[in-house]
Amino acid sequence: MKIDQFLKHHGIAGNPFSEEDAQTDTVFKRACIETIHHPAWDKFFGSPADPSTALVFGEKGSGKTALRLQATSEFEAYNAAHPDARVFVISYDDFNPFLDHFRDANRSRDGGGGLESWKLQDHMDAIMALGVTQLVDALSGDRVDLTALSLDERRDLLLLAAVYDQSTREPIEKRWSRLRRRSGFRPLWSRRDLQVGFGTTLAVILLIALFPAVRSMTVLPWLLVPIVLGWLYWGWRLFRAEWHARSIRKAVRVLSRDNAALRWELLWFQPSELGGQPLPSTSRGGGEERYELLRKFQGVLEKLGYAGIVVLVDRVDEPQMIEGDPRKMRALIWPLLDHKFLRHKGIGFKLLLPIELAYYLEKEDKEFYDRARPDKLNLVKPLRWTGPSLYDLAGDRLRACAALSKQDGRVSDVSTNGNGAADGPRLRQIIDEAVPDESLKDALGNLRTPRQLFKFLHRLLEEHCHRHTEDAPRWTIDPDTFRTTYSAHLRELDAFDRGYGHG
Repeated sequence: MKIDQFLKHHGIAGNPFSEEDAQTDTVFKRACIETIHHPAWDKFFGSPADPSTALVFGEKGSGKTALRLQATSEFEAYNAAHPDARVFVISYDDFNPFLDHFRDANRSRDGGGGLESWKLQDHMDAIMALGVTQLVDALSGDRVDLTALSLDERRDLLLLAAVYDQSTREPIEKRWSRLRRRSGFRPLWSRRDLQVGFGTTLAVILLIALFPAVRSMTVLPWLLVPIVLGWLYWGWRLFRAEWHARSIRKAVRVLSRDNAALRWELLWFQPSELGGQPLPSTSRGGGEERYELLRKFQGVLEKLGYAGIVVLVDRVDEPQMIEGDPRKMRALIWPLLDHKFLRHKGIGFKLLLPIELAYYLEKEDKEFYDRARPDKLNLVKPLRWTGPSLYDLAGDRLRACAALSKQDGRVSDVSTNGNGAADGPRLRQIIDEAVPDESLKDALGNLRTPRQLFKFLHRLLEEHCHRHTEDAPRWTIDPDTFRTTYSAHLRELDAFDRGYGHG
């Protein structure tokens, strides 16, 4: 007997429980992402009109990534309905590039990559890099009118792009030059250093052309003096730009910027402009200049129709340098738990963290709590699923597959559970009535997470089909199959909890 045959009998096309990761789960993305939410969804998501911060702790497979994908989908829908007050969403879920650059900058050789020196400024630089790169991509792809920005805001946009743009699609210099031309910021003919240099050189050339007497070898070498003096200003500006580029490169440890490209971009700003800008620097303590750059970024976004920013933090345990080690995760994430940053006006952070970090949170001292203020962060600890909620989730998945099968025309006759055709199939229909409702829900509750639920139900369907043939099919799962499969799965889950097996 085949699983597909068993499911089609109940009006279901495709296995609702074959996928375990929300990022590759077709059923979730097509039919569940907008309709099926965890009970803590409202506390986590908040209001897009006024982005808030939420701190969620959940074990592996509890649905953290699903929450992130659902939040992204909801914000996209909100932006489509509110084009003048959109939410700028930054997905901070791939830490590998930033950690690799950080390790190289620190010249660290230990396995931890020097994470004990990771600071809040590094998180802010990484988030700004993601946001600025995303914004420049949008401005490059769409013919966005940059004339709505004031001259100062166009300068801020170009300064942010010079420091934080990390696109690998094309050379950074090309992207920056295109953005400068489209913004109309300081055309080539307005560069005073080039005006002085080229003007002096042209004057000397004209002098030589008009007065043959100065072409003698006794006079001609002296004409190099005004040319050199004319280019001294350009040389001084080049030196200043090189100094700023090296200082920025050293201060921003999580990014890799080419000094030559950065120096060329900084040459377009007047010395007075660079002198008054909050450029990242190792000479300043506390990273206060990052807050100023963040406010500049918010000002540019506001003029472009974005009323707020949301940062989605996920997959903290996946980077290669972290290796799932709770101590390394703590070293990486704890600097981010800063009340001043997390409560910054106009920004909401959605932190989806592994449950292992909840242990460290409980052990922290008063100084940490005064700095982080977790009581103001919409704390969800843990992301909990009960037996009834997992039972409902399984039913939602079955009905979602039934609905998709009708849309695709693969199944024409969808069975019902006796409550009306609109209800669709339920988990109770595929498991024999000899397994009581309460026992079924209690058993599912012991699985704790959707991932373990899907693993168990897929295994249960597989075991049931192995026990029956196509000639003598059975359309409900008997209690013996349920009991033996459930016991085996619980043993493996227990081994995984103790650090053995793959879970």
